[in-house]
Amino acid sequence: MSTAAPTSSATSIASPFTWSDDGAAVAVSLDGVPVLTYTYAADDPQVESPRPYFHPIRTRTGDLVSAYRPHDHVWHKGIAWSLPHLGPDNFWGGPSYRRGQDYQWLPNNGAMRHGEVRRAADDGGRFTFVHTLQWITQAGSLVVEEQRSFQVVPGEDASYTLVFDSAMTNVSGKDIHIGSPTTEGRENAGYGGLFWRAPRSFAGGTIIGPGGATGEELRGQRAPWLSFVGQHDETCRFSTVVMVDDPQSGHPQPEWFARSEPFACMGPAPFFSQEVLFEPGSTLRYRYGVVIADGESDAARAEALATAARGVLAGRSASRAGR
Repeated sequence: MSTAAPTSSATSIASPFTWSDDGAAVAVSLDGVPVLTYTYAADDPQVESPRPYFHPIRTRTGDLVSAYRPHDHVWHKGIAWSLPHLGPDNFWGGPSYRRGQDYQWLPNNGAMRHGEVRRAADDGGRFTFVHTLQWITQAGSLVVEEQRSFQVVPGEDASYTLVFDSAMTNVSGKDIHIGSPTTEGRENAGYGGLFWRAPRSFAGGTIIGPGGATGEELRGQRAPWLSFVGQHDETCRFSTVVMVDDPQSGHPQPEWFARSEPFACMGPAPFFSQEVLFEPGSTLRYRYGVVIADGESDAARAEALATAARGVLAGRSASRAGR
């Protein structure tokens, strides 16, 4: 991706943030470390359902914690809001699962097209980016209009929190049923939502949930948060990713899709086992905190990082929330 010179940057000398925007992606640095790039105007092939994504994502010491176009699923892109079953349309990428027919390559891969940037600024120690999108089916129909924002919030314990907020409005004029491969009949495969694909070296890493529960048995379980600890090639260091549902969202606690083998991935899946009716003219809002932390975590640290993220989502400073 282009590394154009900054077109906008934090103006306060005390700000920990700098950033650049090349017209398709915004790259954010925290204390001089490039921690993430958000490509908001993706130009991926149609079969990969072009949509915005975060990649590369790095810890505060620069370790990479995201994968882009892995050979096994080239439509996986770092962290991305991806829905495989928006009615008959696929905004996830790749083939679509159909009951009794397994996966099928269908002409239904939609695209989330960037509209306009509404804000890119340092908001009192949080970097904020806001833009609009239009969801367009492969057949060319506009079905969803979205306002999306993210924030980067510095935290204690060698971490920061990425806050992701999506407000989707159904402009199709029709009911849309949002589901997953599981609602279509594939057992325990309810992926869809804010999905993170980890680096290849994270395969075999540790999934940790509330109360110290671990392992892929957590897939399909409801929980307020989930975490993953992985190890990096070359440096042999560890990093921790914690994904937290906004406790004020009004939605039920999400079921989770998570894998450690044969590759590492994780995400809250609000449409895992039951379809959600998306009525015409209505707006659905989903909001999450994603903690990116240097170092290995046990159950106690994972819980502390999740607690800090809940504080960020509630509007408290990350430093106060982490105490």
